[in-house]
Amino acid sequence: MNTSAEDVRASAVRARRAAGLLAPLPRATKDAALLGMATALIDRAAEILAANEVDTTAARAAGTSDALVDRLTLTPARIEAMAGGLRQVAGLDDPVGEIVRGRVLANGLELRQVRVPLGVVGIIYEARPNVTVDAAGLCVKSGNAALLRGSASALHSNRVLVDVLRGAAEAAGLPADAVQLVPGADHESVKHLMRLRGLVDVLIPRGGAGLIRTVVEESTVPVIETGVGNCHVYVDADADLDVALAVTVNAKTQKVSVCNSAETLLVHAGIAAEFLPRVLAALGEAGVTVHGDETVRAVDPSAVPATDEDWATEYLSLDMAVGVVNSLDDAIEHIRRWSSGHTEAIVTRSLAASRRFIAACDSAAVMVNASTRFTDGERFGMGAEIGISTQKLHARGPMGLTELTSTTWVGIGDGHLV
Repeated sequence: MNTSAEDVRASAVRARRAAGLLAPLPRATKDAALLGMATALIDRAAEILAANEVDTTAARAAGTSDALVDRLTLTPARIEAMAGGLRQVAGLDDPVGEIVRGRVLANGLELRQVRVPLGVVGIIYEARPNVTVDAAGLCVKSGNAALLRGSASALHSNRVLVDVLRGAAEAAGLPADAVQLVPGADHESVKHLMRLRGLVDVLIPRGGAGLIRTVVEESTVPVIETGVGNCHVYVDADADLDVALAVTVNAKTQKVSVCNSAETLLVHAGIAAEFLPRVLAALGEAGVTVHGDETVRAVDPSAVPATDEDWATEYLSLDMAVGVVNSLDDAIEHIRRWSSGHTEAIVTRSLAASRRFIAACDSAAVMVNASTRFTDGERFGMGAEIGISTQKLHARGPMGLTELTSTTWVGIGDGHLV
């Protein structure tokens, strides 16, 4: 049954009302709600897992890839991790009310730029039910009402999760409608949500390239774009090859179904003869299928011939494109052509090379002698995140609490007139 525009609009109206009630609440009230949410997740874990089993069973029957099923799956450990994320967010500073800057004008008027909530934040995402909890927690802490639109594949999981979160929030003194699941599981409900300019302040899509492109191109509501993760590791001529090996294997294999895993390895020709046999062997032992250029395939004939599609692909699987470049500038040129603007890493002992790489790579995060897997709100000390923004306006990189606020200018006078 198709979801009506009126149903979706009504949920946004409720969210708008809730946002007005939520914005002025003190930190103590919001933190108590977050801690109550965490406790409720643990207390109702069996109910959550049962709902999730319905979703994962249906996904496997539909032939969903193992990587996507893994994103969809909840376990007791993952529920505990979600609860831990809420507790961590509760312990973070509240950005609302922070004075960004201020001054007293010559006429005595006091001016302050103060952080305030965005208002109603709509999040459109695929498969991962943990996003439901992360997004709700971050929105509550930053004083925003959350309109959550997960994919149909996680519908049963999300319904129970939102019910748990709403109940705990209300018990702590928050308006229940501060956290809502957008009505419907069909594409029409997403379209209706994207047309609610004036009721929804911002939309944040989190998922594959197709989802993000659709929201960016079709929404009348302002969008903060979270991009796909075609991340690169470049091993420079002056690299410590032991460090390069460890960084590459970790970046590719530590968890393949996430946007900050590395999809392409570029090796400087000057160290290729020594490094390629080592790294290809290590990737092979980890089960990685290599998609290589001619130089790579000369070392490992079993490698799949790399095409333009391989250089452009976010695999989210045990696949990696591997190529050899003649210089740092060639590596940068390759990255600027094929990167999604998420995260790039360089392994080098050269300060000059690292500075050049940092300055020339046009991405949300750049790592030097470190894995791409570090680009994450929690690992950055920001707590959970809504996503990794790859655009340049409003927010870029991991989107935590501060990125979910705007600012208001406050002027305090004593009968001041212009």
